[in-house]
Amino acid sequence: MINLAEERNRMKIKQTQSAHIQINMQAMDKMSALHDALKGYGYQGHDLEMYLVRLLFCLFAEDTAIFPAWCFYDYIAASKGEGSDLSLRLSELFFALHASDEERCLLSEEAGAFPYINGPLFEESLPVLPFDRAFYLLLLTCHETPWRKISPAIFGAMFQEIMNQQKRREWGTYYTSEENILKLVRPLILDELWEAYNQAIGNKRRLQHLHERLRRLRFFDPACGCGNFLIITYRELRHLEMAIIRELYGTSQRVLDVGMYFQVHVDQFYGIEIEPFQAQIACVGMWLMDHQLNLEAAETYGMYYVKTPMLHSAEIFQGNALTTDWKLILQPEEDTYIIGNPPFVGARLMNTEQKKDMRLVFNGSKTVGNMDYVTAWYKKAATYMAGTSARAAFVSTNSICQGEQAALLWKNLKYQYHAGIDFAYQTFVWNNEAKGQAKVHCVIIGFSDWPEMGGRSFKRLFSGEEEWHVPHINAYLAPAPDVFVEHRRKPLTEVPPMLFGSMANDGGRLLLEKDEAAELLDRYPALMPVIRPFLGASEYIKGGERYCLWFRGADLTRYTEIPEIRKRLDSIRRFREYSPREATRKLAATPELFGEIRQPEDGRYVLVPRVSSCRRPYIPIGFVPASVIASDAVLIVPEATAYLFGVLTSAIHMAWVEAVAGRLKSDYRYSASIVYNNFPFPEPDAAQKEKIGQLAEEILRVRELFSDVTLAYLYDKETMPGELKDAHYRLDEAVDQAYGKGFESKEERTAFILKHYARITGELE
Repeated sequence: MINLAEERNRMKIKQTQSAHIQINMQAMDKMSALHDALKGYGYQGHDLEMYLVRLLFCLFAEDTAIFPAWCFYDYIAASKGEGSDLSLRLSELFFALHASDEERCLLSEEAGAFPYINGPLFEESLPVLPFDRAFYLLLLTCHETPWRKISPAIFGAMFQEIMNQQKRREWGTYYTSEENILKLVRPLILDELWEAYNQAIGNKRRLQHLHERLRRLRFFDPACGCGNFLIITYRELRHLEMAIIRELYGTSQRVLDVGMYFQVHVDQFYGIEIEPFQAQIACVGMWLMDHQLNLEAAETYGMYYVKTPMLHSAEIFQGNALTTDWKLILQPEEDTYIIGNPPFVGARLMNTEQKKDMRLVFNGSKTVGNMDYVTAWYKKAATYMAGTSARAAFVSTNSICQGEQAALLWKNLKYQYHAGIDFAYQTFVWNNEAKGQAKVHCVIIGFSDWPEMGGRSFKRLFSGEEEWHVPHINAYLAPAPDVFVEHRRKPLTEVPPMLFGSMANDGGRLLLEKDEAAELLDRYPALMPVIRPFLGASEYIKGGERYCLWFRGADLTRYTEIPEIRKRLDSIRRFREYSPREATRKLAATPELFGEIRQPEDGRYVLVPRVSSCRRPYIPIGFVPASVIASDAVLIVPEATAYLFGVLTSAIHMAWVEAVAGRLKSDYRYSASIVYNNFPFPEPDAAQKEKIGQLAEEILRVRELFSDVTLAYLYDKETMPGELKDAHYRLDEAVDQAYGKGFESKEERTAFILKHYARITGELE
């Protein structure tokens, strides 16, 4: 039965959120229009950015009582000739907002009506370029937007809309939504503080002690951008403080300055930002959030006067966080918390300066070429916190907890700095407040120096809407012991080697689309023996046909008289001869052959797609006849048995894949050196081995019943046929029994297989 009250409340929240989104988008559109207009008048670079943020400040200030009501609107409207002197008037206004007492006597009566603001926002002079009627009208229409309803935390997203797109890609700058910020800050400290508050209700002394602790808290974002993390964290602390004040003093008192009750101030917040403009936005955003919160408090406790000039401000340092000694900005103490969303730049996408930063932070380690830029912030944070009870939490791309990077980063942090994971969100899809939001797959990781933290009794692990309390979280964000799965050249156990498929390295001349192959065969039937099906991951999983020219073992003289073949081979020879790689140039001597050949000559082989969707409960692995050429988009096991195929397509192997494989976005990226070679295969007896092989063959037979659909359809979690699910469940049980276990959940399998790996390799402590 529907609870009408709850349903109405949900609808009200939904409508409020929808209204906020519309207001935010309206504000973004206005700021974008102002940006384009200012650029058209000749403002650019720093001057353009500063002018824009000053206008934003003025619009916000008028709508939140920092300026007298309608003061800014009337000042604009009074411009002569509908804008002919507007640039001069705005220049005087900007001067007035930072003018000293001695300088204010020089102001016109209109400009002098505005309060002294202080702060660095208005202290420098900007060029005075002529505006026209169009800009005058645009600025007046900006007053239609209810700026008071916009959180200062949205300012970052506003300016993301107008940032140079290439620069944004280069630095990996993305602005975090409030939802994601709270995912980080709540388990880091807010949940703990609210729990302390709930336990202290009714006990004045405990409430006072908690209130005093709030004043001692320090928050540091070493990649703060426009300050979203600092702004939202400050807001949440003030809300908690307001709850404490209500408990201590009630709500019936009326005071002239509600600020006399507050101990939490913006000067408890610190940041580093490499871009001067964004650092400025962070400072302004913090001050405006402070103002909004004071207005909220005034609704409960009566009169409140605006805090102008700015006396307290967040400490935002402009510079490169990776070349800065963080301890010069803030000493790590008991209540120091490092938070943020460091830049997302992949290991292969860094520019020269970023690579230099990485070498500096990791002391010239040779492994930095395989690590994402964000890992440098983890290293700096671990160094900063070592030997203290400070704590850190970052939003990051999920790649740092997968594949090779997990071991490269976390092994170093554990053994050099005693760093351990306190809480984590497993992979989730990023979202933010800007248009065209970045579709990034992220994790959130909270970590600290464990000996100094005293070893908490449990860790918090989040996956989607679920939360588990677990004894340990490892580098792969699994509730399992610490293991570090590194590159391994040969399999850990006695199984056949896994190889890449064959790579043509031919500039595409040996590869044929379906129509090309049909046309060649129609014109030259003699090519039938050397035109072979060519299978990559996409063709194997999703269907489709491709072919290749496969001359290995063939009498080439039978085909070189064919003009089309001769033309293709000559083209391959030239392509390879002009390659910058010596190994490729050597291949020019045999243009008819693939550059790298690993294809078995007879029998069948197991094919494993290198990339497969996470929507599939099992990677679609299967047997393929040797007559079909495997591309280098797949991995192959030429000597595979039905037993080996059965283990690879089992649930426990999938648990291993999910834990340690790399990802392409959220898709599994299977590898021989990390996934297959490190996988701890079971040691079944003969009967168990035979049973696994039989059940594996049964899966292949069930697939044949659905030969009219693709493997993508068969293995999608929404469309997987019941017969195939049942066949897999029977196989899963048989493989589990080969390990001597039975499992109730995927999480149990994951914990077991990682612990089993640690036991085999001697990593288990």
